[in-house]
Amino acid sequence: MDQNTRAEYLVNTYADTILRLSYSYLKNTEDAKDVCQNVLVKLMSEERDFASREHEKAWILRTTANACKDVLKSPWRKRVCDLEACAEVAAPEQPDGAVLAAVNELPPHYRAVIYLYYYEGYQAGEIGELLGIPTATVHTRLARGRAKLRDLFGGAAYGESV
Repeated sequence: MDQNTRAEYLVNTYADTILRLSYSYLKNTEDAKDVCQNVLVKLMSEERDFASREHEKAWILRTTANACKDVLKSPWRKRVCDLEACAEVAAPEQPDGAVLAAVNELPPHYRAVIYLYYYEGYQAGEIGELLGIPTATVHTRLARGRAKLRDLFGGAAYGESV
């Protein structure tokens, strides 16, 4: 079976099932569509030999459930809310432009962890997961980034005389 025929077969046979299962987990149509696409792409990219159609369907359902669980436990999902719920929350105050400008002057690896920690509110473990680095590295980069910021501000941020 060529690639196009296989893709049509998979979409026609399993897309609806994957979408419904994903929606039952995620309660969000767009997230369910993303999971559906990811599962189908995974199935297309890895050539698999299934003993039967039942075995193929079982693999697809298990993969879909696992993909949904990954979405549900992602740090991003924990920080997102429905538009209606967010409409009632007041907009955050704009941060001091000088501090943000100084953060933007830092090298990229320090800038990323400082921004995620202070401006987005992520914890060090979550930042490590997002950036694919160990938590200890996040702590080191935070400390070094703070030191660079302290140097940029001449120590004034920590009550030291200029």
